[in-house]
Amino acid sequence: MDNISANAGTRKIVIAIDGPAGSGKSTLASLLARRYNYTNIETGAMYRALALKAIESGVSVEDGKALATLAGQSNIELVPHPEGNRVLLDGNDVTDLVRRQDVTDAASKVSIHPPVREWMVQRQREMGVGGGIVMEGRDIGTKVFPDAEVKIFLDAAPEIRGTRRFQQSPAAAAQEASVVAELQARDQRDRTRANSPLVPAPDAVLIDSTYLTLDQVLARAVEMIDAKLQINGLQHG
Repeated sequence: MDNISANAGTRKIVIAIDGPAGSGKSTLASLLARRYNYTNIETGAMYRALALKAIESGVSVEDGKALATLAGQSNIELVPHPEGNRVLLDGNDVTDLVRRQDVTDAASKVSIHPPVREWMVQRQREMGVGGGIVMEGRDIGTKVFPDAEVKIFLDAAPEIRGTRRFQQSPAAAAQEASVVAELQARDQRDRTRANSPLVPAPDAVLIDSTYLTLDQVLARAVEMIDAKLQINGLQHG
């Protein structure tokens, strides 16, 4: 899959990838960003960075107002790197710290607060101005970029996603059953929150990766994107 459509450079688009935890959004987004030479914006990493700051600052993840104030005092950046984005928080590289399990758990709780999400959405829109981005999260196609040219909702059975998440965890950090349980609790929070719940956009294409390999998922996504790039090339070329 080395040959990109001849029209790919005519107009850069926004590729939105939504889905629950463990569905493979981050991996797919990274592969697509490299393929099309786009910027990969990991919204989850942004929430984890804020969660890390909350933990270090002693701000409760239940206090939406305090978290929104903290966000307004924060500078969160995603810096492209050959091995993946580096996450900068107030100028400090926190890429490894935001992968801690306690930070990941806190990020899910931080993300349910409407004021926090509004701040994040504004930052994400600023980062995506002009297109040429792959953005993954839980409300990209519905809230952040409702006019994105390509919208993918990536999903998989909870048991499969739990196994994948367990395999990504540090060795023996948690029993697989507890990882699955936490993932299901996170699903419940994401799908039932009042502000921007996790739902597919009406015009999103659903890809269920339960029985698909990564190559198969990537091939389906590339087919969609190449078709959109070709249409844009005919329209704008």
